[in-house]
Amino acid sequence: MKNKRIVSGMRPTGKLHLGHYHGVLSNWLELQQEFECFFFAADWHSLTTEYANTEGIRDNIRDMVLDWLAFGIDPDKSTVFIQSQVPQHAELNLVLSMITPVSWLERNPTYKEMQENLTTKDLSTFGFLGYPVLMAADIIVYKAARVPVGQDQIPHLELTREIARRFNYLYGEVFPEPSALLTETPKVVGLDGRKMSKSYGNAIFLSDTAEETRKKVMSMVTDAQRPLRSDPGEPDRCVAFTLHSLYVPEEKRSEIVSACRSAQIGCVDCKKILAQCMIDTLAPFRSRREELSEKPDLIDEVLANGAVKAAEEAGKTMTDVRAALKV
Repeated sequence: MKNKRIVSGMRPTGKLHLGHYHGVLSNWLELQQEFECFFFAADWHSLTTEYANTEGIRDNIRDMVLDWLAFGIDPDKSTVFIQSQVPQHAELNLVLSMITPVSWLERNPTYKEMQENLTTKDLSTFGFLGYPVLMAADIIVYKAARVPVGQDQIPHLELTREIARRFNYLYGEVFPEPSALLTETPKVVGLDGRKMSKSYGNAIFLSDTAEETRKKVMSMVTDAQRPLRSDPGEPDRCVAFTLHSLYVPEEKRSEIVSACRSAQIGCVDCKKILAQCMIDTLAPFRSRREELSEKPDLIDEVLANGAVKAAEEAGKTMTDVRAALKV
């Protein structure tokens, strides 16, 4: 039978926002219909940058998994678990670290980029340099065939492939080389026009209430070249309009474009339409989330069952690894 196993994870660094949904969760929902999926909360990966501030990780995990389940990740179709509850991730990470050249890690573009951008944190640690090895272990410990990634993540996956290839060369064929399953990731802008990010303070969170969402949408930047209501606007210049394609029906969108360019509708009214469409679209999720939040034992059960299943599969791989290593 053809290998149709997929592995993907998220770091529990804070509340999920619309960018996470459109960039990751919406793809997961489709993938679980066709593939055998392993979705995990990457708490050990959080330590690579948050090692000095760990008190929020546990709560972030529960909040994040709550969002997953509310949006439709189905534990009956997908294995949902916490990375640190499957010790084989750490065991394989140790083995792979023995064979991965330091030069491979130092050329990682994200390593240099994050060190330059996160200047408030000391990232000159062994764990941060070696996080691609842990990422490789996360993937190949399940002998995954495909990994859902965006175009910008392909270099990271190629390093995973190189590590798997090196292990196979040294010890014999154990791991398939996972290939990229390219996913379309629409750009989701934040309230200020930059990429939506918790760090920028410009995010609309999945857990926001309807009124919080409305307030944030009404504060969004619009067309800076339209100072007066009577001036014609241009939707292509409008930050808020970039979200219309995700939430406003196409027919209504066409009407708004025409009305904006002829100054028949103002930015405030336009954002009111966007806010309501967004609230209506997210309403079923928010209702489901509220329902699930009253069942904390359910999340514990999902994660516990997921860890058992994941450990069983990862254990099979480590048996093969030990046999290949002859130790």
